[in-house]
Amino acid sequence: QLQLVESGGGLVQPGGSLRLSCTASGFTLDSYGLGWFRQAPGKEREGVSYITKRGSINYADFVKGRFTISRDNTKNTGYLQMNSLKPEDTAIYYCGISPAAWGTLAPRDYNYWGQGTPVTVSS
Repeated sequence: QLQLVESGGGLVQPGGSLRLSCTASGFTLDSYGLGWFRQAPGKEREGVSYITKRGSINYADFVKGRFTISRDNTKNTGYLQMNSLKPEDTAIYYCGISPAAWGTLAPRDYNYWGQGTPVTVSS
């Protein structure tokens, strides 16, 4: 059974850090592109970062320099290190997998998702 499970979300003060994890089971994570997305209340899901099967990486402009995506193939797990968090980063964060060989931040290109982990940035 294919499964993606996110973890690591929580409440953090502005300027703080969190590391999100996305653990895959039932398949090999590095056979797919991995993306991180977020969805704030009342807003559409938006792409945050991706890492392709070959390891190419890109970030949305609003997180460049603050977030870092990575993947540990030995643990079949992807990560999103989030530093210098801002209140506007508050959202539910999802990981997804894409069969596409190219990198993409479009949710429509991802065909399987985890359940999400909430991130709240507030003082």
